Amino acid sequence: SLSALAKYLGVYEDWRRLIHQYQLKWSGKSKDEIVIARLTKVKNPEEVFEWIKAVKKARPDYEAFMDFIAITGLRFVEAVTSYNLIRKLEKEGKLSEYYDSDKEVLEHYKFKDLFLRKAKKVFVSFVPREVIQRIIENGKLGRSGIQTAVKRLGLPLRFGDVREVHNTIMSKYLSEAEINFIAGRISGSVFMTNYFNPKWITDLKQRVFKGISEIQNKISTA
Repeated sequence: SLSALAKYLGVYEDWRRLIHQYQLKWSGKSKDEIVIARLTKVKNPEEVFEWIKAVKKARPDYEAFMDFIAITGLRFVEAVTSYNLIRKLEKEGKLSEYYDSDKEVLEHYKFKDLFLRKAKKVFVSFVPREVIQRIIENGKLGRSGIQTAVKRLGLPLRFGDVREVHNTIMSKYLSEAEINFIAGRISGSVFMTNYFNPKWITDLKQRVFKGISEIQNKISTA
């Protein structure tokens, strides 16, 4: 931000000189601090699920989306993009190019421009057929519209926490490598880059759906 401001003010070269002269450096939190922050921010283990239910009760038109992001653990932008793509392809009669109804999996990797971004990626998401059908029957959503609506309800934006909870619950049923794959986190390890292939894991869907079932029970408003 300071570099951008320096460029805007026309003093970028002076800024770079000062950085070199005073050996200025910026560093984020240490790994220990990140873990401690994550542990201390949660007061009630059920609070994220209660937040999801509060949004669903106040805005029934967002119920399908909230269930979708909760059971997939997608990043907010990815979830909105996927949600609208499902509806678009269904109208065009092309949903099968994205959603394999037999395997109940969204194949994001087929739409590289949308889901395989430089820093953030997602390859597949397991989604029950009934959730896909509810999305099809719902209206189109916009990122800013959802965020604005949640704020107007007097609720915080906790979509990032939803992803954290999803990954944590899945750790009961999946290995770290499996969670990383579904979450789109492909590290530089030799194993993940060159050997890991979920196609060889015949019970992956079964175990993912156990996690999905647990999440659905926690966010049900029935």
